[in-house]
Amino acid sequence: MDHSPLDDAPTGGPLDGVLVADFSRVLAGPYATMMLGDLGATVVKVEGPGGDDTRTWKPPVRTDPEHGNIATYYLSINRNKRSVVLDLRDPADLAAAHRLAERADVVVENMKPGGMARFGLDHAAVAERNPSVVYCSISGFGDRGGAHLPGYDLLVQAVSGLMSVTGAADGPPYRAGVAVFDVLTGLHAALAVTAALQHRERTGEGQLLRTNLLAVAMSTLVNQTEAYVAAGAVPHRMGNEHPSVFPYQPMPTGDGELIVIAANDAQFRKLATVLGDPAMAEDPRFTTMSDRITHRVEIEQRLRARLATRSAQEWYTAITAAGVPCGPINSVAEGVALAEELGLDPVVRAPDAAAVPTVRNPVDYSATPPSYRRSPPPAGADSAEVRDWLDR
Repeated sequence: MDHSPLDDAPTGGPLDGVLVADFSRVLAGPYATMMLGDLGATVVKVEGPGGDDTRTWKPPVRTDPEHGNIATYYLSINRNKRSVVLDLRDPADLAAAHRLAERADVVVENMKPGGMARFGLDHAAVAERNPSVVYCSISGFGDRGGAHLPGYDLLVQAVSGLMSVTGAADGPPYRAGVAVFDVLTGLHAALAVTAALQHRERTGEGQLLRTNLLAVAMSTLVNQTEAYVAAGAVPHRMGNEHPSVFPYQPMPTGDGELIVIAANDAQFRKLATVLGDPAMAEDPRFTTMSDRITHRVEIEQRLRARLATRSAQEWYTAITAAGVPCGPINSVAEGVALAEELGLDPVVRAPDAAAVPTVRNPVDYSATPPSYRRSPPPAGADSAEVRDWLDR
């Protein structure tokens, strides 16, 4: 497939030369295609006349002199893409969408199951014209019994059981503070696409990939779902406590809370020593993790009594120096500052006129690092360029 006219300058990324037709919107799909774009793929984001939903999800906003107030939600998941506006109900625009899908190495979509078929853009139709295409469909609840259900992260957090284990033991269920299953579905989709491209490299065969938020939720609830399927134990809300590790929670100090973790016996012995109560680790009630879980109330009383004698900062310094995990409960701003302090360089900018700050791809590659070539585009910013290429 010759799609070089749309390629960025070679970056050494592992997906250089791969063309992704991105028919997705909101979060899971756009997150996946941003990950592919970071690795060098050329991503063409297809938007309807109203643009991606997240363009309207304000506040917060970033004020741009040329384009006004831009939703930071949209900015967080759409770098390294070109935007073309196509109205799939318009015959000419639909023909352009077909040409794009025919030339693409990868198609990503998250319409409701059956939605792409209305436009002749489903996997069967695209693969007939483009047999080697890697086609990734993302939905909320799969394309069988849940095909009619809308896929929103909050809904999946509720029905999957996540909210039943989030919140205080005697309080109401809570959602996570971020759309965790959308993000994790995007990551699974990106991983699946790269695996399918490797398969195509070996065999020449494309394939259909399907994932959904509920299936991802079942997988990424990990120990909580496994507790039920393997042991019949139904997890419940425990606030900030952990069902299988103690201590593993915020603990009060002389002037504020501190996260304190002892995930194994050696860490618990070190913690007891640095707190000035080494006998605690020798108590036969507290010797193993299972013992500590059984007697967590007694241990917590002793921990609280010791931690109350000094400030959070003093304990943070001492406990960390002893090799035991602990840390403050930061704001997002403080979290970014910590990442900067630790040399993780969390903020990146593309070398274009917009230079919008976004959050760094979280993986370092020694040979094929991610690149940040394009800031998130305004709706239709690349329509003329893409349409001209499609008409050739």
